[in-house]
Amino acid sequence: MPCTTLFDRQDPVYRESVLPRGVPRVAVEAGVTDGWRKYVLDGPVIGLDRFGESAPAGELFKYFGFTIEKVVEAVRRIL
Repeated sequence: MPCTTLFDRQDPVYRESVLPRGVPRVAVEAGVTDGWRKYVLDGPVIGLDRFGESAPAGELFKYFGFTIEKVVEAVRRIL
């Protein structure tokens, strides 16, 4: 979803057609996860909810558990 603000302004019928109930949802965000919870509902939101560490991005992602393996695991849990 490139812009949550624009999506939220759409007609409810359109929003429901894009994100229908009953379809598993996962959000992946290389930043704060709170904004995605209303779209994912009860599905997992994978992201980084803290900051202040210094290292190359790849190392930080691994340190915080923001990895491909974690995304795959989350998807498998809801399927």
